[in-house]
Amino acid sequence: MEDSAVPIWVATPAALRRMMNHLLTCEQVAVDTESNGLHAYQEQICLIQFSVPGADYLVDPLASVNLSPLDEIFANPRIEKVFHAAEYDILCLKRDFGFSFTHLFDTMIAARILGRSEVGLAALLEETFGVTLDKRYQRANWARRPLPPAMLNYARLDTHYLIDLRNLLAKELAERGLSALAEEDFVRVCETPAAPAEARHPMWWDVADTTDIPPLQARLLQALVEFREQQARFANLPTFRVLSNAVLMQIAEANPQTLEDLAEVQGLSYAHLERYGLGIMEALRRGRERPAPQPPNHTRPNHQMLKRLEMLKRWRKDAGRRMGVESDVILPRETMQALAQCDVITPEAVEKQMAHLPWRWKTFGKEIVQLLVKEKNP
Repeated sequence: MEDSAVPIWVATPAALRRMMNHLLTCEQVAVDTESNGLHAYQEQICLIQFSVPGADYLVDPLASVNLSPLDEIFANPRIEKVFHAAEYDILCLKRDFGFSFTHLFDTMIAARILGRSEVGLAALLEETFGVTLDKRYQRANWARRPLPPAMLNYARLDTHYLIDLRNLLAKELAERGLSALAEEDFVRVCETPAAPAEARHPMWWDVADTTDIPPLQARLLQALVEFREQQARFANLPTFRVLSNAVLMQIAEANPQTLEDLAEVQGLSYAHLERYGLGIMEALRRGRERPAPQPPNHTRPNHQMLKRLEMLKRWRKDAGRRMGVESDVILPRETMQALAQCDVITPEAVEKQMAHLPWRWKTFGKEIVQLLVKEKNP
């Protein structure tokens, strides 16, 4: 493996054209992204890495360069894009730039299908190539400029070995007759929807992770959530770096009447009290004076649907053990739920629900149909 130690920084239209001219001649291109979600209110992609044999490119989305030409790479069916854990990268690339994707290989998906116990990139690179990634930069602020040499090298290594890793995993998939299963999931990950550019207004039940709390606590929690959102937006910080969900819950449950009461709330630091104390008390006052929004009224699944779902969960867990993989490799969660909701159980109905999973239908379809029919007609 050729190891180009110095990545090429792409931050001008001319540099982007040179990179594009090179990448468009390649059959495979390794891709990764770095974002600032741990450091900003509104997350954005701050770096896009591309690697091909002999060259590593680092594209700066924060520079004044039109990156729309990159869609010629991502949407090109001739060029295979090699990612590791592509789903979040694709979600963010669609959100920030509107790119579309085809012909993808995901090394994490491949490793999971092969039953690898460790599927993180760092573990795979160390096991396969003896390369150690510096995990210090996983949570770094990629919006800083200039990026120090250590961060540039970390970003380069995220894609530098991906094509070699892809080729080894693809060979093993082919030898074990699992290439079609992997391709099924590569197509699915290309269809990952974009994350919304603007998150919807946060609601108390998202923070509480339940709708089963007393009405007063719900009112206070909604006011606190709105206060935190405002502070995070003004400071350009992710909401968890203002006040954690757990602290908001503790405050709403305690319902403090004075700053002295607020100081007794577990998890609220002195720095938080100094910075946000008066604002929290004002938010609590507003919360006491107005009703909280009502949570959505989700229809409870019927008894038969829940029985089918539990049966399918047990089946795919057993099938996963037989195949030596995690259960969701056998049957994705959303497909399992769609099958559980089917009231009409026929081979045609099940095949329709699994139309996007041809390998799984061919391999497991008969077994699934028999299982569902047996449940319906015990």
